[in-house]
Amino acid sequence: MTEVDARAAEEVRYANFNQWLSEFRRYAANQGISEATLASAFDGLRYRERVIELDRYQPEFVRAIWQYLDSAVSTTRITNGQEKYAQHRETAQQMQQRYGVPAEIIVAIWGVESNYGSNFGDFSTLESLATLAYDGRRRDFASSELLAALRIIDQGDIAAEQMKGSWAGAMGHTQFIPSSFEAYAVDGDGDGDGRRDIWGSIPDVMASTANYLARAGWQAGQPWGAEVRLPDDFDYSQTDRKSSAEWAAQGVRAVRGELPSFDSAAVIVPAGASGPAFIVGPNFRAILRYNNATSYALAVATLADAIAGREGISQAWPRDEAPLTRDDVRTLQQRLNNAGYAVGTADGIMGPNTQAGLRAFQRDQGLVPDGFATQSLLERLR
Repeated sequence: MTEVDARAAEEVRYANFNQWLSEFRRYAANQGISEATLASAFDGLRYRERVIELDRYQPEFVRAIWQYLDSAVSTTRITNGQEKYAQHRETAQQMQQRYGVPAEIIVAIWGVESNYGSNFGDFSTLESLATLAYDGRRRDFASSELLAALRIIDQGDIAAEQMKGSWAGAMGHTQFIPSSFEAYAVDGDGDGDGRRDIWGSIPDVMASTANYLARAGWQAGQPWGAEVRLPDDFDYSQTDRKSSAEWAAQGVRAVRGELPSFDSAAVIVPAGASGPAFIVGPNFRAILRYNNATSYALAVATLADAIAGREGISQAWPRDEAPLTRDDVRTLQQRLNNAGYAVGTADGIMGPNTQAGLRAFQRDQGLVPDGFATQSLLERLR
């Protein structure tokens, strides 16, 4: 394609985007959004090519959980978290009293989500969501979030030009998408103006985070979980939840002190039998509601422990294991399917079906069925 052709294609794309935007503007007006809000939101709004590039980018190399934790729970982030906690101790403890969520957990989520507000993104949320609604992979979702963003502006929480965040539409210190903002953001600074400012008010940021976790089922007074030691004959194929007493009867022991007392807990081994093991309860599941990735929840939990001065993970990670690439995972899924372990579509993502199929294969091969995918297992499936 010549430079002239590329420029012409770009002009067509922008013209079509502007037509789509006009139609969405009429739709939003019919949904009750005021003309003043629509003018401030859409006048001069531009299609963002960079947003589409990021939306369609899927990194081939996936970080291992220990690589993610090295970054998310770095010494610098711990130190900064302790400083932020000291700086905002009164506010954090006030939110702990109000919502039952520990102050260090509130600060840790702030740290993992936006590095304590230093990196929540400089994309216009409206431009990002409009671009994704027009040209993204999940257009209906982006359209719904765009309408929610307009409602937030219409209610006076934030001005259109100040609504900033990530390319995907996650906003402010808490990285709430607009629908989560509507559901969970609260005015926590006590000034009575009703504005929920997750971009500039630390009390609002902390109150909104704590409210989210409380609504997600956080149980006051309980820990997230604990690192544990497993017996040599532990059955790693167990994926159901049991009480702490039942796990203890199987030989599960806390690395430090006693097992937390849970009525319903899981034992997880994020890096397989050769890595650390954890017992996790309802509060770990509440963190997963914020972001449904084990690596994320473990980062928040261990960062909170470090901010509070508690010891970190003692068992070493299997750092000599190279993580599988997305192509590797697709190949693994195809080979499991071909071998009769129906794991579904080969999408390159290690979801629960793939892990269940891998555990079944490991068990049939006389291996420890921990569901942890390695290069050696990939070779064994040839």
